[in-house]
Amino acid sequence: MSCASKLEMPSQGPTMTFFIFLLACAAAASTGVIFKPGAWYESLVKPSFTPPNWLFPVAWTIIYLLLAWAGYRLSLIPGSQMVLALWAAQIALNTLWTPVFFGAHRLLAGMVIIAVLWVTVAAMVVLAVRLDLITGLILFPYLAWLCVAAALNFSILRNNR
Repeated sequence: MSCASKLEMPSQGPTMTFFIFLLACAAAASTGVIFKPGAWYESLVKPSFTPPNWLFPVAWTIIYLLLAWAGYRLSLIPGSQMVLALWAAQIALNTLWTPVFFGAHRLLAGMVIIAVLWVTVAAMVVLAVRLDLITGLILFPYLAWLCVAAALNFSILRNNR
């Protein structure tokens, strides 16, 4: 059975379903507009592997679009309730991290959130691959970027105690 044959059209229509996932990603992305890094972040001691500032919005825009696409694809697969629950959990955790880290300046709490987020996304990728290889591959860049973000969060926590 091919991956495409597992997909079923949702009753509310494909455009509305994709829009719902895109809206959830936009809500998560909006925290980056509300809680900007600013002078506080610039004053922190950061590791040498810190990506340039311009890369963050580019990477997150791509990741959020991929996340919406993956969520949409998963919604078309019968039996995808667990992976969709993980999708919902990860977008909530993703949304929470920015105000905790950049808004409240809570480095340790940010580290805890991103660690739980990483585990959630890793589980989501594993389950997605089992249901639909293409969707699992669509999610992989997110997991890879979270590795960078978690390492960065950890290094900032360690270097700024």
